[in-house]
Amino acid sequence: MPNIEQFTPTEAYEALREDETAALVDVRSRAEWTFVGLPDLAELGRDTILAEWRQFPGMTPNPSFLDDMTRQMGGTTPQTVLFICRSGARSQDAAIAVSQLMEEAGTPIRCINVAEGFEGDLDGSGKRGGLNGWKAANLPWKQS
Repeated sequence: MPNIEQFTPTEAYEALREDETAALVDVRSRAEWTFVGLPDLAELGRDTILAEWRQFPGMTPNPSFLDDMTRQMGGTTPQTVLFICRSGARSQDAAIAVSQLMEEAGTPIRCINVAEGFEGDLDGSGKRGGLNGWKAANLPWKQS
């Protein structure tokens, strides 16, 4: 199994700032993007790639995940791809799968998991979004 690097949201944003070719792939569901929000990379001059790892409402695997992702990247995959979900679990799975597929295809890339995700871990009152994660780190995000 590939060794996937783990970045905090702040480390992820800095990596995206420093490497203009790196991409951020949000693997959450369309419902999450719409109702919870998503990372806003406008000040870095690019968009977040939106590709569902599991499809809402049944959370079944998305058979076109890799195609959805690479299509938004213009048909090519950058050398560094960061993956984010709600709290870091789905993005870890996606990073492992993409890393393995790219390695098998003979074009290995650096896959990084945003460990705390967009909303982060549950706090003491059972809510997400305030303890850690992209939003709690006050990184740019938007809601549609």
